[in-house]
Amino acid sequence: MLRFITTAHTLRFHKPAMTSRGLLSQRTVQIITVVDAQQPEITGMGECGPVPGLSIDDRPDFARQVEIACARLTAGRLNSPTLEQAAAILAHHADLTPAVLPSFYFGLETALRDLATGGRQRLWDTPFSRGDVALRTHGLIWMDSPEALLAQIEHKVASGHRVIKLKVGALPWGDELALLRRVRVQWPANELELRLDANGAFGSPAEAEARLVDLAPLAIHYLEQPLPAHRLEELAWLCRRSPVPLVLDETLIGVDPAAAPALLHLIRPAGIIVKPALLGGFTAAEGWVAAAQALGMDWWANSLLESNIGLNAICQWTAHVDPTGATVHGLGTGQLFVENLPAPVRLVGAELWCDE
Repeated sequence: MLRFITTAHTLRFHKPAMTSRGLLSQRTVQIITVVDAQQPEITGMGECGPVPGLSIDDRPDFARQVEIACARLTAGRLNSPTLEQAAAILAHHADLTPAVLPSFYFGLETALRDLATGGRQRLWDTPFSRGDVALRTHGLIWMDSPEALLAQIEHKVASGHRVIKLKVGALPWGDELALLRRVRVQWPANELELRLDANGAFGSPAEAEARLVDLAPLAIHYLEQPLPAHRLEELAWLCRRSPVPLVLDETLIGVDPAAAPALLHLIRPAGIIVKPALLGGFTAAEGWVAAAQALGMDWWANSLLESNIGLNAICQWTAHVDPTGATVHGLGTGQLFVENLPAPVRLVGAELWCDE
């Protein structure tokens, strides 16, 4: 029989990080450990932790809800580490479903898969998980002053990154546009790919359209979430008119993966950003990937300030779902935190490697 245990772990940032949801100096995650009574030496581990102001399950009682879910799973006397059986036990409790606790299901699915594959944090058998090939990642630039942003970009390029992602919408538009023009002068499009994320900061379709016209000459690879998440018709209108490819992120949060084809058909973005911790785990994320691919849209996997436990799982899943390695995804480095948790993934330049 399987036993489910949850413990809290606080991740402290080396340097407070400015995000679109405010300044973060630390975040607490819940580590789920699954133990098989017949093989107690083998354990599966997963991580769940909402991001303040973003995750559906960002709630003060989240840790308590995880405890309740783990207790009910233990009482359910599971004898097989399958997500379907675990979800069936919790389906009888409306407050413990993936729609209510998506980040919990991300951690639960990770822990069950880890247990099923031997408890070694080798969740899928791929060239990446065997340490044979690397997984490329873009360089994420944290919000700051224009000069500090440029210094971050220079550092990322010097470390080998050829794809950079910046947040826009936090500074005056003239300052941001001047910075982007300066970047393009220093690094032409054939040397550096630029990705932008507005986090819904453009106030209206007209304002967004004007800014996209400004960006058109700068060979922007894509701009993410120009308008707030739930303004679906306006997003659809903007996607039809934009001279810059637009992709969705927050609009996916809280949407049942079964509704993904209809949503993507309505808005018709160029692609989607897939964050398993926001969407309810890997099975849910694969539903979004399949829906995007069926409509000829691109997709990029992104991490979400996870510890090394969650980051390792997302990297291994990405290598499994995208076996060609042709896409540069947005995977965090695990270097943000003091006293991070051990996992086999590590960053070398702009490449993530999985240690033997």
